Amino acid sequence: MKKVTDENVIPLFPEEPQTQDSAWRKSIPAQVFLNYFFAINYHINHSQETATLQNQVFFRQHAADLTEQDLQALTKMLHNSWSTEYALRATAELGDETYLRNALHWTFPQAYYAVFAGLQAFLYTLGIKTNQEAVIRREAGRLVVKNAYSRTIGFYAAGPYHDFSIHRLPLAGYKAGLQIAGKEIEAQAQIGQFLRTTRKLAATTIRQQVQNNPATAIRSSKTGQVLDKWSAQHWQQITWRMGYTTLFDLLSRLRISSSHKEIDRFVEAQIDFRLFHESLLEIVSYLNGIHESYVAKAMGIEKYRQLVQELPPHLQNSFVEARLKTQVGPLFQGGATLQLAVAA
Repeated sequence: MKKVTDENVIPLFPEEPQTQDSAWRKSIPAQVFLNYFFAINYHINHSQETATLQNQVFFRQHAADLTEQDLQALTKMLHNSWSTEYALRATAELGDETYLRNALHWTFPQAYYAVFAGLQAFLYTLGIKTNQEAVIRREAGRLVVKNAYSRTIGFYAAGPYHDFSIHRLPLAGYKAGLQIAGKEIEAQAQIGQFLRTTRKLAATTIRQQVQNNPATAIRSSKTGQVLDKWSAQHWQQITWRMGYTTLFDLLSRLRISSSHKEIDRFVEAQIDFRLFHESLLEIVSYLNGIHESYVAKAMGIEKYRQLVQELPPHLQNSFVEARLKTQVGPLFQGGATLQLAVAA
């Protein structure tokens, strides 16, 4: 595996074997996307970094003064998260290979919005009450940098275009291959590439927005015309608009992919769709468990237990209760640690 020596050139689909047939070549974009999410899940389960919230200062200090109206709002957000996750799980459990292949049109956004609603509830307990996705992702990025999350998912990208830096992912500088990650170095390399390509997309999108607006467009000092080409200095001027690129921005790619024609390339691809769904589901469950832990800390564990006991029928005796027992509850018991196992 080669170390990336030129951060300016990050191939999206590196090391394509010359012997591949045309069908496999058409599957490469979908395979890379699968690799990315499998790598994230692999890193969560195999990283030597701690996966527990119990040792996070941010978690231990988390508190909120919640009114009855606040509790009702949090309950609604959590119900939205759990119902979306329920639908995602139902697809994964009931579908065969063909069904899972065609289900990507809705499972992609389901995975994103299941986490989005849980994240929204967490932010609500911090006094950040909004449903604007861009604002929520920006605030989530700040929380990642502030160590509100476990080190396992505390990685992020920063810096201007052509000068991205990856943090808390020490092996991210290695060149990613097309194989499913089987080692931590491979997982981190693929996550690093995912962070870079996602931040690159964000930078180019913001550049287009800035240049399309006559009031904000960067112009030539000599001619006054809108610049077609940017220097490094120009890219630096929009870095503040980008915030940090975190796991939540990577998940937002699911929403983007589901709304464009590129989803058809996934449906026609020759990849392991069941593995894709399993990876997404485990990531969703892990992240939702973290956000549920923060909400339980804010409202009090007993009130949270009561909320779980009063769930609607389709969520009774489900993954919600299982996660309370294995992920959330142990955080409120002396000496216990957050479990990584995802509820079946």
